Amino acid sequence: MKKIKTALISVSDKKKLKPLLNILAKNRVKIISSGGTYKEIKKLGFKCLEVSEFTNSPEILEGRVKTLHPKIHAGILNKRNSKSHLKDLKSNNFENIDLVVVNFYPFENTLNKTTNHSKIIENIDVGGPTMVRSAAKNYQDVTVVTSSDQYEELIEEIKKNNGSTTIKLREKLSRIAFTETAYYDSIISNYFNKISNTIFPERRVFHANLIETPRYGENPHQKSGIYSKNPLLKIRQIHGKQLSYNNYNDIFAALTISKSLPKNVGTVIVKHANPCGVSIKINHLESYKSALACDPVSAFGGIVSCNFKVTKNLALELNKLFLEVIVANNFDATALKILKTKKNLRLIDASDYSFKEVLRFSSLNEEILVQSEDTNKFNMKNFKVVSKKKPNTHQMKNLIFAFKVCRYVKSNAIVIAANETTVGIGSGQPNRLDSCQIAIDKMKKFINPNDNISAASDAFFPFVDGIEKLIQSGVTAVIQPSGSIRDKEIINFANQTDTVLVFSKTRHFRH
Repeated sequence: MKKIKTALISVSDKKKLKPLLNILAKNRVKIISSGGTYKEIKKLGFKCLEVSEFTNSPEILEGRVKTLHPKIHAGILNKRNSKSHLKDLKSNNFENIDLVVVNFYPFENTLNKTTNHSKIIENIDVGGPTMVRSAAKNYQDVTVVTSSDQYEELIEEIKKNNGSTTIKLREKLSRIAFTETAYYDSIISNYFNKISNTIFPERRVFHANLIETPRYGENPHQKSGIYSKNPLLKIRQIHGKQLSYNNYNDIFAALTISKSLPKNVGTVIVKHANPCGVSIKINHLESYKSALACDPVSAFGGIVSCNFKVTKNLALELNKLFLEVIVANNFDATALKILKTKKNLRLIDASDYSFKEVLRFSSLNEEILVQSEDTNKFNMKNFKVVSKKKPNTHQMKNLIFAFKVCRYVKSNAIVIAANETTVGIGSGQPNRLDSCQIAIDKMKKFINPNDNISAASDAFFPFVDGIEKLIQSGVTAVIQPSGSIRDKEIINFANQTDTVLVFSKTRHFRH
């Protein structure tokens, strides 16, 4: 047990202070503070000693230097059972500080509110993190609190132990405090990386907030958690049982595709992180039905992501199929009532979700692969018609649609499309020929369109056999990246078969 006799309070977040001040006053704890916190404590009617009076040293540099003083840090850092430390305190007429309550200047919030570099710099806290690190280091003797959310636990501890805290609580709060300072510094580090356009710094510091711990990971024997740079996810669950690791994985795969589609248009159906149906038909009900028709077998137990608001007619149709999750840009009241009849069906509002320039991470053991996300918008400069036969407007739209979907399908990827709707998808095969066959088989099994069938490949065809198989199945136009030593053979084959062939300047593997 360590008795709290003196507390230093300096907080940006001044909520919930009164209950804490009440318990400290009840236990006759001396309170030191500065700036706005000092004024707030006095306003609430409690005794408080200003830091400048305590240190006998005025605030300087427009408040940049307040608590950076030997009397403050010696009071926090001294080891109470050390004779030499005690001697140093006595010779300098310093005293112990037993409780440090500090939260930092709102640097992260400032970044969200302004791009003014000067304002951002002024919201980098120096004294706060320094005091927190001092108190956390000396947790054997000092209690450190870094969030108003911890006040209640501290109050109960003080009540229970007659003004003292236990080593168990101090150690816990110390761990949280060091995490808080590391998190805070990581945001600052990443800000400076961003403004200097340093994508791959010598040392990368990650920061994220734990949002949820799902019941288990990919399998029941695995543990999992979901973290976000934001305090809350920008997707909101409005119905259904708790999301699992696999649900989140599928949701992110679906959102990656649906948020790349035209505004308020498009349905994506995903199973095991792979699309099994995509359509951008303008009519929302037809869009869903068309996406489902691509592979209704795989869609069973999958997730549907609608890049628009779900209304009554679509909700009635969605309710006919067993689905794990439905993601949409909100649901109207009637649709919600219909869909909520299935108590376990997860309904996710993703209307606030959008993609910025982001990085993708893949890890194994202690190694992490980092790359920029494949989100570049396609334009006509990216494509070149290399066949004698030229695509009409309808064909070109369909080809680009198929190619957009293709970059979100696991490699090797083949997407067959008609009328800006997928009709066959082959994914994740060790060779491109097998992906072609799978896409063709699904097309023939479920839809089998008669004409205007286009196909996309995420990388070039290394041999003629892949494009030959597609053309034999009824494909009349193909889009693929260039770069094969056999590109000329592919072009010649397209010309011999009167097939439209378009080359892309970019490849789109997704492993």
